[in-house]
Amino acid sequence: MPVKLNVGQKIQLKKNHACGGNTFTVMRAGMDFRLQCDTCKAQIWLSRPDLEKRLKKILDEA
Repeated sequence: MPVKLNVGQKIQLKKNHACGGNTFTVMRAGMDFRLQCDTCKAQIWLSRPDLEKRLKKILDEA
């Protein structure tokens, strides 16, 4: 069962971003996800299977 994520939700990943932050905001949801790092505002793209592997927890329900 796929994880339910919506645009605007904050999530935490298992590994830190290069800047040291590990919290991200979902900017686009679908088969691919665009995430924005809350620390440095850089955007990354992840496929759904890759994001589901890296997801640690959902921080808020937007």
